[in-house]
Amino acid sequence: MTNQVVIVGAGHAAGQAAASLRKEGYEGKIVMIGDEPYLPYQRPPLSKKFLAGELSIERVYFKPPAFYEKMSVEHRLNTTVSEIERPERTVHTSAGEVIPYSKLILATGSRVRELNVPGFDLDGVNYLRTIDDVAKIQSKFKKGNKLVVVGGGYIGLEVAAVAVKHGIDVTVLEMAPMVMARVVDPIVSAFYERVHAEEGVKIVKGAAVSAFEGREGKLTRVDCSDGTHFDADFVVVGVGILPNVELAQAAGLDVQNGIIVNEYCQTSDPDILAIGDCTNHPNPLLGERLRLESVQNALEQGKTAAATICGRDLIYAQIPWFWSDQYDLKLQIVGLSAGYDEAVVRGNSEEGRSFAVFYLKEGKLIAVDAVNRPPEFMMGKLMVADGATLPAETLRDESINMKVMAQMAKEAS
Repeated sequence: MTNQVVIVGAGHAAGQAAASLRKEGYEGKIVMIGDEPYLPYQRPPLSKKFLAGELSIERVYFKPPAFYEKMSVEHRLNTTVSEIERPERTVHTSAGEVIPYSKLILATGSRVRELNVPGFDLDGVNYLRTIDDVAKIQSKFKKGNKLVVVGGGYIGLEVAAVAVKHGIDVTVLEMAPMVMARVVDPIVSAFYERVHAEEGVKIVKGAAVSAFEGREGKLTRVDCSDGTHFDADFVVVGVGILPNVELAQAAGLDVQNGIIVNEYCQTSDPDILAIGDCTNHPNPLLGERLRLESVQNALEQGKTAAATICGRDLIYAQIPWFWSDQYDLKLQIVGLSAGYDEAVVRGNSEEGRSFAVFYLKEGKLIAVDAVNRPPEFMMGKLMVADGATLPAETLRDESINMKVMAQMAKEAS
């Protein structure tokens, strides 16, 4: 059989896997199958600069189209894979094609979690996951229009920040008692609530959407379960994502909150690998299994999968990191703060727009949230990886340069 790697999916992880396969010296055929009409592109800018109209589509592509030609990467766009036949080592596509593989990479990513309430299908109810989604939302960007954002996570707040700058009346409805509840602590959450209020965004917490109402098929109002309602010309829903595991599950692969892979990105079938948002993978540095929704994870797993296919052992073992751009703020997060028992603030989170929070668990640094503080983020990466155990008063002391701090942590470990 032909030496052929088939990649199911055409996102960040898929693009990186294809590039890394060639870099690792793989000379066989590579076929990438994606359900969108676009070559791999970067998703983070979609809710930021691309939505704001500051980036062209060419600027969000992962690699320019000429790259795939140069690297002999075939692609089938606007195509879905309906079935994997493991005994035959083939995949079946929606176009009726049966494509053989010697190795298969599942980079199926994730999809938006939909809000299935009455009126969910009205014109004006939007999600933001793809380039086409952005075009729909941008068509509503008319000064004075009312936008209701459902969900105060990264996506929701990034959309709110862009929209209010376009003269749109923005209300964010968040079910939890604080915004970004899944990813940050109350200190950082309160800071973002303050900044959004200063920029003119209204945030309503503890708000559970019960229905969308409209006239003649067009959205006019958002209803909440407590009886309150909000007029709206359009809505953007951002209430999380779900991993696309159905194809793997149907093929009999192990699935549990993602496709189960080992440290080499292999599934329960060693000839099938999985990468990106759809995977549940071990992290030896943190000593636990994770399913991460991040660019860093997609890229690094793409590199690991390519190395595995080419016979090189490259264990995926990195401290996770994330970021969010809102207004003039860059939030950079390293590590996972869940389970911390002490939060140490460096700078002032109640005034201005620059500070960092260090999260300790039993005296050990497990995560850092840095707002407009690149040194804290960069040195924080090293310190979290080293399991630094610096005293709170040292972390808090802004007279100590972060490079010096990282050196002190290294010497203390």
